[in-house]
Amino acid sequence: MSLLKKLAAPCLALLLAGCAGMGPRESVEGPGNAAAWKEHRSQIETLDGWQISGKIGIRAPQESGSGTLFWLQRQDYFDIRLSGPLGRGATRLTGRPDAVSLEVAGQGRFEADSPEALVEAQLGWQLPVSHLLWWVRGLPAPDSRSRLSLDSDSRLARLEQDGWQVNYLAYAEHNGFTLPQRIRLEGHDLQITLVVKDWQPRQLGR
Repeated sequence: MSLLKKLAAPCLALLLAGCAGMGPRESVEGPGNAAAWKEHRSQIETLDGWQISGKIGIRAPQESGSGTLFWLQRQDYFDIRLSGPLGRGATRLTGRPDAVSLEVAGQGRFEADSPEALVEAQLGWQLPVSHLLWWVRGLPAPDSRSRLSLDSDSRLARLEQDGWQVNYLAYAEHNGFTLPQRIRLEGHDLQITLVVKDWQPRQLGR
């Protein structure tokens, strides 16, 4: 067997192993402890259901406003309701993967395969709705690169992901879980502030 053939198999194996190892990566900084963050994250990831009520403020290039927020999550089903922001009246986004609908007061009901496409088409906002499922819990979305800054309690203080910066301004304890209470998101010409008045976390898959 030639030297080239002898080297080919191990080189190919190393190449494939390297490719398999490539994927989303996180860089972590800040005063928090990495082991404590990992433990906190593992606990929060067990939450696959919740009910949230609070307030939302949205600032866009040509308009701004505030309103109320209601969010019901039951594993892969979501029901997000906004009332009042930017003078649009009531807005309701519901669905699960690959089947999403948006109801806007006075305009009707619209459907699409993804919440991002639907929100951009009907409201004009480039909003990573699928990421919000993670961000609202104080976690990075798992499917893209992120840069994390931990606070002194080893929770997320700031997250940079997919052109967005998410700042966690306050946390509170709810049924044994430490969850975000005040969040500010900035990206794609939008600034959004979420203030959660009531968290009802659930572990539905257990």
